[in-house]
Amino acid sequence: MRRSLDLLYAASGAFAALCLAAIFVLMLAQALGREFGLLIRGADDLTAWLCAASAFFALAHTFRDGELVRVGLLIDGLQGRTRAAFELFALGITAAFVGYMLWAVSQYMLEGVRSNYVTQGLLVVPEWVPQLSFLLGALIFFTALLDEIVVVVRGGKPSYRLAEESRRARGDFSDTV
Repeated sequence: MRRSLDLLYAASGAFAALCLAAIFVLMLAQALGREFGLLIRGADDLTAWLCAASAFFALAHTFRDGELVRVGLLIDGLQGRTRAAFELFALGITAAFVGYMLWAVSQYMLEGVRSNYVTQGLLVVPEWVPQLSFLLGALIFFTALLDEIVVVVRGGKPSYRLAEESRRARGDFSDTV
């Protein structure tokens, strides 16, 4: 199970990176196309959708790597059971918010499917298609949060803490800047 979850988080991060690369390619193609009188219709729509996809698919990977903003200022000064209790509280609150977000987005998407909502712009597609990246990215992030809750309940160190400790052991203190 651990290997599968780690693969899911890594794949999600890799997909976010691919979305960023696709944004680069689209923007470069638009810039070059203008020089030759070519117009890439719908590139703005695609860029916006890729931007959202890159943000949401990066959440779980960034979180587990210790790069997502957390309440470390408060928790880092604590030890033992007190730290674990605060860690669980913070993870629980975050999981509750993300869980609610998943529910709300899924309800909105279902309403869009039932009502045949389509995107506004040059590319007209069912609205749920670009929104799917939001839902899937948030679902993977929610899974990562639940994963970390299980780790802390079992008495282990969460992955983001291990990643921070590893960086500091290598002499990388960039996260404190």
